[in-house]
Amino acid sequence: MIPVFTGAGHRVIAPDLFGFGRSDKPVDESVYNFEFHRNSLIKLIEHLDLKNVVLVCQDWGGFLGLTLPMDMQDRFKKLIVMNTGIATGEPLTEAAKQWIGFCTTVPEIPVGGLFACDAGAAVNPMDVVAYDAPFPDNSYKAGVRKFPKMIPTDTNDDAVRYGLRAIEYWSNTWEGDSFMAIGMKDVVLGEPAMMALRSVIKGCPEPMKIAEAGHFVQEYGIEVAEQALAHFGLNR
Repeated sequence: MIPVFTGAGHRVIAPDLFGFGRSDKPVDESVYNFEFHRNSLIKLIEHLDLKNVVLVCQDWGGFLGLTLPMDMQDRFKKLIVMNTGIATGEPLTEAAKQWIGFCTTVPEIPVGGLFACDAGAAVNPMDVVAYDAPFPDNSYKAGVRKFPKMIPTDTNDDAVRYGLRAIEYWSNTWEGDSFMAIGMKDVVLGEPAMMALRSVIKGCPEPMKIAEAGHFVQEYGIEVAEQALAHFGLNR
């Protein structure tokens, strides 16, 4: 995605959440909670004084990121959203329960292996290595272990509190332009979840559906970015 955006003359800020990528990885799982990550994103936006933002989000980037514009309305202008959702406190799907169960019982979560097994990912061995690279051993994976446990399962969760506010914002206040792409082979955050999300995003057009993509729909980022920029009229 990034080369497409920068090639069209746009600035890209792509933060790694704490616990992932090149960001710090606290070893204490109690550090990882919804407000910690949400507040870190807000502070980043304020520190860089970002304006006219096109929010690009997927998975937890969406569960967190979709709660930001409601409190920073003058900074966000457009949205690109992929295989994610907004926490509502509704019962988890069976697929989501199985994912949480796997992550809470397996001795070590195989990050690269999960990517390699994703139904729609066009797997390249070097990509698998890249997904594993930020985690030299299991001690680096506190965030990887904690995030599945952060999936909200009741209405008292902080994520739900922010999520319900976000739904109100996206349904009634949002005036920006939106673009949605769906990895159709994702069994947890695929078409049903994304169409539910589309129903609450004011003015969201028909989504781009990528039949061969699974959860890691960002691996098809070039075509997603190209179509999104064309939709927004921001391509050269």
